[in-house]
Amino acid sequence: MALDVQGILDAVASHALASGYFERVNTHEPANAPGYGLTAAVWVDRMDTVLSSGLASTTGRLVFNIRLYTSMQQEPADAIDPNMTAAADALFRAYIGDFTLGGLVRQVDVRGQHGIGLETRAGYLEQDGMLLRVYTITLPCIVNDLWSEAP
Repeated sequence: MALDVQGILDAVASHALASGYFERVNTHEPANAPGYGLTAAVWVDRMDTVLSSGLASTTGRLVFNIRLYTSMQQEPADAIDPNMTAAADALFRAYIGDFTLGGLVRQVDVRGQHGIGLETRAGYLEQDGMLLRVYTITLPCIVNDLWSEAP
């Protein structure tokens, strides 16, 4: 079985688009600072194998970063984190609710059976001289039987 990375990437991004929170959703890590409003960017962070593989094939784990961006140069500043948290909450609900991403993956590894689970971390990023508030969501996806093992 071949990895349908584009299909899975599109499914992950479509949940962000459907949430209604974001002015822009990119399927790459942006090289430039996003504009004002909330932006989401989705990209593959890493790929590895999992222990629950079978005897003839190996199951993979595809980990996505979904980074939420907004400028720190907006008012009211007290609304920045609540807005970011609400957007992250909407994405958590979407990914947990569509546990198999429409059948493209075995599961979103919500609780971290095979490493880190679904989580988000807040931070700051300076890009193009602009200070951004960012939340980075880690979305681990388990995909069955990706690679055949030689006898």
